[in-house]
Amino acid sequence: MSIFFHEQLYRTKAVMAKLKNYPIIICGAGALGANIAENLARSGFDKLTVIDRDRIEERNLSTQPYYRPDVGAFKAKILANNLYRAIGTKVDAKTKELTPANATQLLKDSQLIVDVFDNSVARQAVKDYAQQLSIPCLHAGLSTDYGEVIWNEFYRVPSEVNDDVCDYPLARNLVMLTVAVACEAIVSFIAIAELRNFSITQKDLTVQSLFL
Repeated sequence: MSIFFHEQLYRTKAVMAKLKNYPIIICGAGALGANIAENLARSGFDKLTVIDRDRIEERNLSTQPYYRPDVGAFKAKILANNLYRAIGTKVDAKTKELTPANATQLLKDSQLIVDVFDNSVARQAVKDYAQQLSIPCLHAGLSTDYGEVIWNEFYRVPSEVNDDVCDYPLARNLVMLTVAVACEAIVSFIAIAELRNFSITQKDLTVQSLFL
């Protein structure tokens, strides 16, 4: 029986074949990026690349799929190792900082980009690259009890003010809600070419479509 038996019963064989062969680059391996990568891999995606230069810290363990022995190691490398051990998916891990200077090199050959970086400079570089080459790009972000999932055409890069703030409030349930919505938006795009934007709020457990 296939690892993806239940997913295939829901999605159909035709859709699963599309997901398996669709290359996706995930920019960021933190709370959103690591969980999105894991969710996509466990949903049948087999051509994933993850870009993140950061190392795992103890404070990451409540919202990110890492373990105490992983502290100090590169997020992207550990994520790739864990997914290979779990389901045999080979993730291309790039432990580099994405900048405007190297965006073309790191993002080349991408058919879909998922931006979940935690700094505005990298987000802007991803947005600009995707826009210039007309590559589909989905951005996801969090702020206190609010999350958003927005395609490139309507996305605005946040201010640099909070780029270096580490002690921000973040609830795991909001992370996982946003991850689920982002992953479903990705599947919908690949399966039926539908671009859907969403907002997510935790306090009232609401997921709303954004008509921008």
